[in-house]
This record gives sequence, structure tokens and C-alpha cells, in this order.
Amino acid sequence: MNLLRWLICPVVCLALLCGLPAQAGVLDKAALAQRFPPPLTVGDKVAEVPAWPLFKQNGTMTELVGYAFESIDLAPVPGFAGVPVNLLVVIDPKGTFLEVAVLSQHEPVFLEGLGEAPLRQFVSQYRGLSLGQNIDVGGAHSPGGAGNDAGRAHLDGVSKATASVRIINQSILSAALKVARARLGFAGDRDPGRLARIRSDLFRPMPLPQLLDAGLVHHVRVLNRDVERLFAGSEGAGLDPEALAQPGAVFADLYLAWASVPTVGRNLLAPRSWDRLQGRLEPGDHALLVMSAGPYAIAGDDFVRGSVPRRIVLRQDRLPFEMRDLDIEPRLADGVRLPVTELLALRVIGQAGLDPARALDFALPVVRSKGIVYPERIVREIRFSYRLPQDYWSAPQAAAPSWQASWQAHGLQLALLGGALALLALALLAQRRLVAHARRFAWLRRGWLLFTVVGIGYAFQGQLSIVNLTGALQALRAGRGLGFLLFDPMTVALWGFVLVSLLIWGRGTFCGWLCPFGALQEFVAEAGRLLRLPQARLGRRLDAYLKRIKYGVLAAILLAALFAPAQADRLVEIEPFKTAITLNFVRAWPYVAYAAGLLALSAFVYKGFCRYLCPLGAGLAVLGRLRLLDWIPRRAECGTPCQTCRHRCGYGAIAATGKVDYGECFQCLECVVIHESDAQCAPRILARKRRRTIAIVPLGATTDRRT
Repeated sequence: MNLLRWLICPVVCLALLCGLPAQAGVLDKAALAQRFPPPLTVGDKVAEVPAWPLFKQNGTMTELVGYAFESIDLAPVPGFAGVPVNLLVVIDPKGTFLEVAVLSQHEPVFLEGLGEAPLRQFVSQYRGLSLGQNIDVGGAHSPGGAGNDAGRAHLDGVSKATASVRIINQSILSAALKVARARLGFAGDRDPGRLARIRSDLFRPMPLPQLLDAGLVHHVRVLNRDVERLFAGSEGAGLDPEALAQPGAVFADLYLAWASVPTVGRNLLAPRSWDRLQGRLEPGDHALLVMSAGPYAIAGDDFVRGSVPRRIVLRQDRLPFEMRDLDIEPRLADGVRLPVTELLALRVIGQAGLDPARALDFALPVVRSKGIVYPERIVREIRFSYRLPQDYWSAPQAAAPSWQASWQAHGLQLALLGGALALLALALLAQRRLVAHARRFAWLRRGWLLFTVVGIGYAFQGQLSIVNLTGALQALRAGRGLGFLLFDPMTVALWGFVLVSLLIWGRGTFCGWLCPFGALQEFVAEAGRLLRLPQARLGRRLDAYLKRIKYGVLAAILLAALFAPAQADRLVEIEPFKTAITLNFVRAWPYVAYAAGLLALSAFVYKGFCRYLCPLGAGLAVLGRLRLLDWIPRRAECGTPCQTCRHRCGYGAIAATGKVDYGECFQCLECVVIHESDAQCAPRILARKRRRTIAIVPLGATTDRRT
């Protein structure tokens, strides 16, 4: 039996942690076929990217209609809940959007605040737009509505959800660009999966003139006569009186620099601005510094910090890239003198696939209007290129897995979590030393539970959930791998530790030490005792009956996940973790009332949710049967006759015989404290009294001894 456990446990751990391919989508070929019925047919998933071709029979020919894909497979940009929105996107062979639909989302503003209808209306605006256009997202009532033209498209945003729809826009565009490069020829003759990398290890002190000579800072000056030539022969010619009167005057004076390159950014920017710039970039992101003077202002009068400037456009391989203001108000370093009046630090997210080895093609759209009532808009572009010198980027490499950026972005948090988990493991392995002083142990445990709530729960967003298990089950049933778990590094790290701890100690390590909601309940229970609230002590038979409920809840959720996914989404709400921890109680009032009610219940029934309802706890209890050790020390007197530990166990995990039910043990170590205490453990107290007993010697025996 022990050999079987040793063989099974590593297999379980590896299956859950490693999975198969690293993808997070929920659709397969059969599901897509239901969404795109005849005359359309769904082909096999292509090898280069996770996308399915859609075909249509046109006479005797089979015509490619487009490619369907899920945004979360290609550009999982995290939203406000830390979870990427997943959208179904379809583009045609020319890069035009045929459809964008919401598959799943966890944005708080669209869950309960506004509802999902505004989000669905927002994504419907992509239909008919092209990847060749610069797609902007504005306010819900931006002047001019959609205001689309050949080069630019404007989407109406969603009031009170501006940041969320911008994140969604970035995800849609980045995912679509990857498919367009891989399958539609937008990457030219290069491999779209191989991108150069900025050399972050290279820094050379350089003054401004040397930066200009080296091509690290690009200077562009445009005169009025240059602009007039652009409009020559069109309806826009001669419409600017100032350009006609002063043809030699400066229209635009621009300096462009790749600010995330250390040699550029550290030499150009003040130290504080450089530090702020670095703090706002995720691994793989790029920052460009635009400095300008002259009548043509890049920001413009209607520019809002944190938005996308409309007066400058970036393209590479004919595809536009969104450049969003970082809102850091950069300042130049001492000694850098440039005749500029505005500075903008703009970010291009890593998922967009900008290649430092290739030229950046910029354009300044110049608009002239003719007419009064319904003016005709004539647009021309001032175009120029900027190429980063070869010394400052490393050779193109195969694109790293998209989940890798999430791990890099959470590097500090993972290091802190790893150190904390290692400390916890060492403490639990040396449990007798840990509980040697009962009062000190009580405060150490309170401190750890506070870290669990504030650190693991709210700061790291590491609340494990039954949703992790249902998601894995649904992925395996659909024939997909479990690699989607890798997009949430904190959850993977915690699950890795919990799975190992299951083999050693059982369920209790997570439920008693690492569950943020469980820790919240424990604090509420302690407050209830301090306030002298009545504590319910259920009878052993009723307690045992109620503990079975969580296993029924677990079975219902897992069966629903397999055969009725929509019902599973409703059933998992029995867990209050999402409301209390993930969304910090910012949710519709029924959910908040439910979570708050369970916490209040803990003041009277010790951790009632954990003991009777928690499906995740039930799942861990089942997996905990693979436990290799009976780690709680016992004596022959435990249960016969001593009942101290049983009566003091708040979880009812110790039987009258003294046997520990590890499936219900939360590893609070209170019984170990008693076991090691000369003041609490009855057998130890009795043994100490025996050592103090003075033997009674008969008087005659004493007299004989003296003689």
C-alpha cells in the first residue's frame, strides 16, 4: 500500500502542475462548429498559432473565410480581477474583424455593476474594422461617435469602465496581430515567432549629441512647405493660410527615442523619471519617448493622460501598434537641453509583438477640412522611420511562452511567497519545538494568519478555489492541457506547495494555514470568544452528519462541471472566496450578504463553512487520503482514559478513542501544544506528580538503619 502511494502521488502532482500544451481556451473544433454552422466548416487547428480556419464552399472551390481564435490563448492581458477576459475573435484573410464575442470575463464592473450588456455592445463595434487601422477607444459620448476613416477607427467606450475596455482592446488587437503575422502574411518574410530582445544589460553614458549621432535619438523637423506639398493636387491644397504666408516656418519639430533601452532612457531622463518608467513597464513592454515643439502638438488640446495620442501613429510590417501614455510626466536629465514644449512617454505592451530589430514606421496625420456645414476632411501623413542600432538588441529568438511574462511580472511576489512557504514548512516539520511555549505559539499563529489574509489573500490574490479543480476537469474532458494554470503563477505556486503538503500532513496545511477566507473566519471566531458570544457545540452525531454535506456539494459541482458547465458556474458560488477575497466585497449585495453572513456565523459556530460546506476542503480531504504520515503525536493514554484533546478540538477531529480524523484536521496544532505541555496534558501532569511523591518508610526500618 505504501509503495502504491509513492507511485500515485508524484503522478497526481505532475499531472496537475505540468499539464499538456500551455493554452487557456475553452473551445474545441466541435464547439466552434456549433457556433459556425453550414455553409461554413471548421478546419483543424493550425500549427503556428492556436487558431482554427473557417471555410466556405464556393461552387467547386473551398474558400478560406477567416480564422477563429480565443484572445486568452494569444494575449492573456490580466484585468482588474487579475484574470484575463476571454473573447472569441474572427478575422478574414485581409485582417478585417468578422466577429468579436465575449466567452468569459471577471471584470467587477461588468459582473454586477453595469452588467455584461455594455461589454457585449462594446465588442460588437469591431465588426468591419481592419487591423490596418489605428483603433482607438474613447469615452461613451466622444464627439463624432465612431468617426472611422481609412487609417483610424474610433470605438465608443463604456462609461465607468474606461480602463477595463482599454485592456480588452489591447487583448483583442494583440491576439489578432499574432494570427495575422502567422497566417495572413503580415510579417513579410520573417518568422513571426522570433523577436529580438532589448539588451537591458547594456548601458553606455552618452551626452545628447552623441545619442543623436548614434541614431539612438531621432530628430525630425517638418516645415510648412513640406506639409503643403503633401496636399498638392488635392482638395486640401492652400487651405492653411499660415503655411502659405510662412512656408519656411517650422510645422513640427520632433525628437523620438526608445526610452526603455537603458542607454537611451538613463541618459535622457532624470533618475526619478527613469525609475517611474521602469516601474510602469511589465516584462516585454516597450517605452517610446516623444518630445516635440512647433504648432503640431502630439498631445493636442483634447488629449487625456493615460490615453492613446491620436496625432502620432506607429506601424511595423504595415500593422499599427497602440502606444498608450504612461502618465508619468517625464522630465529630462540635468544637462539635456532640447527645444521642446511637450514630452510623452508611450508604452507598447509586450503581447503586441513589436520587434526591436526592425524599423519603426511613424506617421503624423495632418487633417484639413473644406466646407462649413458638412466639411470634407482631407488627411495626409508625414511619415518617417526610426531604427534602433544593432548593438542595443539581441538576435531574434523564438517567442517565449505567453505565460512566462506573468511569472516574470510576479517575480518579487513569488520570491516572498516562496520564502514564506519554506518558513512554514520548516516550522511544521519542527512542530514540537514550535509549540514548546504555548503563549508564544498562539501569537506566532495569529501573525501567520494575518499574513495569510493580507499577503496571500488581498496582496497576492492567492486564494485557491474549487474553480481551479473544475477548470482543470473541464480542460481534460475537452482534450486540452492544464497549461492554462501557468497564467496564474501565485495559484500554481500555492497548489504546488499544497499538493506536497497533502502527501505529508494531509488537508490541514492549506485549510489551517494558507486559506485567506479560513483565516478570516478564525479571527472572527476569536473576536466572538473575546466578546463572550455563545459558542455552539454540536453533538457528535449531528456534527458528523453535517460534515458529510461538503462531500455532496463537491460531487454536485464536479458532475456539473463535466455535464452542465453553466450550472457549475452557479454552483461554485457556494464558495464566498471570490466575493470576500478576490473582489474585496465589491459585488452585488446578495453575494456580499452571503459572504458576510458566513463570517458572522463563525463567531458562534467555529469555522462552520470550512467544516460543513467547503467543496475545496472536501476535495483536499479526499486527496489527503494519500497522506504518508500520521504526524500528530499520541500516547497510550490518549482516549483511554484522557479526553482533553478531544474536548478542546474545535474541529471535532479527534474521536473518543483518541484517534485523529486527518480528513477533518486543520493542523491548528492545539492538540500538539497540549501533548507537549506539563500543565495541560493529563498523562504528563500525573507523571510529574508521581515524580514528586515521597516514599513512606516504616519507623523500625529507620531505627535499624541508624544502628
